[in-house]
Amino acid sequence: MRILIAEDSVLLRAGLTRLLLDAGEDVVAAVADADELLSTVERHHPDLVVTDVRMPPTNSDDGLRAALQIRERWPAIGILVLSQYVEERYATELLAGQGGHNGDTGGLGYLLKDRIADVGEFLAAVRRVGEGGTALDPEVVAQLLARSRRRDPIAALSPREREVLGHMAEGLSNAAIAESLVVNEGTVEKHVSNIFTKLDLPPADRTHRRVLAVLQWLGS
Repeated sequence: MRILIAEDSVLLRAGLTRLLLDAGEDVVAAVADADELLSTVERHHPDLVVTDVRMPPTNSDDGLRAALQIRERWPAIGILVLSQYVEERYATELLAGQGGHNGDTGGLGYLLKDRIADVGEFLAAVRRVGEGGTALDPEVVAQLLARSRRRDPIAALSPREREVLGHMAEGLSNAAIAESLVVNEGTVEKHVSNIFTKLDLPPADRTHRRVLAVLQWLGS
């Protein structure tokens, strides 16, 4: 497999290169910044790119933004992000568009450097992504799910709370909701209170809060 490494740390770049070469892989290039990553991909068209997130020129999220460009321009190239950080915004964008069911899209992976405890497992992840599969650190998944819940408060509601909110959207009172769900009114009041808390609607006029809650539900 032809692999391109993008890592600004000279020691880690050399270490990854040696590790992959010793494992029988073909490292076509190892670069230190995101601009060089893009130009080198265009020149070599590797099977897999292994890239850090934070690297020059800005030392912020250049590596991950470059990965998104690679994904758009050369979808058959596998991308394995190898970083100390979970860059939530661009990671979500990268992973959300992974597709791959039609055979013309490469694999995707996101691993955290400090959580890789076994060289064999890392090499297996590299090969899996290069062959079109996925390799995601559970911590990455957990942080992206948490971000999703932060962006969509409705996702934090329980199924019953969503049901109550749906009845609120129909304009039903607590008593009418209780009758519809065959529960007592006190139970509905607890669900409504939980909904207000999870949707971050502080104490105010009860009718006003009901309207705001319904608006969030309709916009979700």
